[in-house]
Amino acid sequence: MRSSLRTLSERLSERGHTVSAPTVGRVLKSLKFSLRVNAKRVEARSKHPDRAAQFEAITAQRTTFTQAGLPIISVDGKKKELIGNFKHAGRAWGQAAEAVHVHDFLADSQGRAVPYGVYDLTHNQGFVAVGSSGDTAAFAVDAIAAWWDGPGYQAFPTADQVLILADGGGSNSWQGRLWKLQVQEQLCDRRGLTVTVCHYPTGCSKWNPIEHRLFGPISINWAAKPLRTFDTLLAALRGTTTRTGLTVEARRLDGSYPTGQRVSNAEMNRLNLTRHDPCPKWTYTLRPRHPVAAPTSNRELIA
Repeated sequence: MRSSLRTLSERLSERGHTVSAPTVGRVLKSLKFSLRVNAKRVEARSKHPDRAAQFEAITAQRTTFTQAGLPIISVDGKKKELIGNFKHAGRAWGQAAEAVHVHDFLADSQGRAVPYGVYDLTHNQGFVAVGSSGDTAAFAVDAIAAWWDGPGYQAFPTADQVLILADGGGSNSWQGRLWKLQVQEQLCDRRGLTVTVCHYPTGCSKWNPIEHRLFGPISINWAAKPLRTFDTLLAALRGTTTRTGLTVEARRLDGSYPTGQRVSNAEMNRLNLTRHDPCPKWTYTLRPRHPVAAPTSNRELIA
């Protein structure tokens, strides 16, 4: 159990060493002791046996797409944010603390923001779609489609393939049927893209590039800033930069995304899906089910 300086002082006095709490603190500091948090450095023994093989597969896919000049994106959903005059984690310089609500009641808010991010590894560019409904696979794929219809298509106008790096769970789960169906319909069939998806093994989300290259800087930029309106949130996202040249585009993605949608076996059997070895459940490619004429302009995709 943790012992305070006062408790340590009392225990020392019980053993015949009378010393004050401040003195105990000075002695501990002289011995290089300080208050510390736990450090997550020990890997669990229960890690998946295919973990190393999947990381090698991800590296191989990234190398192939990089050499071919094709887009590589890292995707994930960021923590939902309550919009209103609520406390936001972190500290910021100021002469006084901003006054916010004592309680975080949804009824006192304008809604709950659901951010989903897309990070372009090639150009160090971030894209965040902000919804206010469910964090579902349909929402995730719509966010990726919005990225492709905008900055993605502009950066890679001749590309017909894309590599997606994603976590193993959440709205882009490797087990999610709706995720695969939406990728097939929205990205492959409608936009003519061949999509290869690589999922990080369970417990390895910290290796997904978007976590530290996009979400980390965003959290630092809006630390201690109450997100009182959706416009405030969007401005904080767009204002995120780093010394390495990160830029971020953000936009609202309106629409209803109900949870609990089911995909039948028949729909799954109609997917044009090819699984890769050695980890077929984590790495697969979806291709268009019918020829798609290349659009003459980006506006044809949005229409």
